[in-house]
Amino acid sequence: MLKVYKSITDQGLVLQEKFVNGSWIRAIDPTAEEIKQLVEWGIDPDLVNYSLDMDEMPRMERDEDEDYVFILLRVPHFQGETHDIPYTTVPVGIVIKSNMIATICRYNSDIFEPLTNGKYRLLRTAKRYRFALYIFLETSIRYLAYLRQINKTVDGLEDQLQKSTRNREVLELLKYQKSLTYFATALRSNEVMMERLQKMRMFNQYDEDQELLEDVITENQQAIQMVSTSTDILSSMMDAFASIISNNLNVVMKALAALTIIVNIPTIVSSFFGMNVAIPGNESSPFAFLSVVGIALGLTTIMVIIFYRRDWF
Repeated sequence: MLKVYKSITDQGLVLQEKFVNGSWIRAIDPTAEEIKQLVEWGIDPDLVNYSLDMDEMPRMERDEDEDYVFILLRVPHFQGETHDIPYTTVPVGIVIKSNMIATICRYNSDIFEPLTNGKYRLLRTAKRYRFALYIFLETSIRYLAYLRQINKTVDGLEDQLQKSTRNREVLELLKYQKSLTYFATALRSNEVMMERLQKMRMFNQYDEDQELLEDVITENQQAIQMVSTSTDILSSMMDAFASIISNNLNVVMKALAALTIIVNIPTIVSSFFGMNVAIPGNESSPFAFLSVVGIALGLTTIMVIIFYRRDWF
């Protein structure tokens, strides 16, 4: 899907019916025909392929002869709670040319919503580098938002784990640990790419751009620190709750062992008096049966008291 936006004074970003100079081209999982259209608008097909390659890592390319700057960064993407990896990262390609800026991504990323819904009133598609900086900023903000969601979900699983004897909750934690690993890798790669942009002084045309880039790098570093802290806490929590689950299983096994012993006591007593051997008081006494029942109940009661005091129940 291809969408063309252009900023208009007092109207923000306005969707255009066709490409015009100074616009933003937003490509979402483009088809072969749409890729052909992008090429006709002056975008190198290799840059499109790089942007759609799910394994591409953040980097920056500059070609003055071809008149473009290509920036690739990885943005967070939510796949759903039921997915093996609920939160992952996907590449977004940003192509900056003299007459436009284009973003190419295989998924409809949430980072572009604030740009299209008027969050930034001073956003102008003609100021291409500043537009790219706002994409960087929204990427860092989205990382922080998803990290807070992960921490909230992990807190909920923590309450379930305290009384659990199954591995389901631990496996749920493992899913989010994978997500944090993807986040950490992408954030560090994004940081390297942004620091390179800062050293190349590509965003020095306006003082506001340089300040905005510094803010973006700060937000990205904050997300890196948050990922590191969350990963450490989650790893420690998984180790602790693996021990808790093992301990809970031991408690269950103790209770089952105690119950087995208690249930077997009447069987042992009745078997003893049921032997084909003469036992005093077993044949002539009218209270023989009641005596057997009383002995069985007495021994059972004693064992129940012993196990209860030892906290086996």
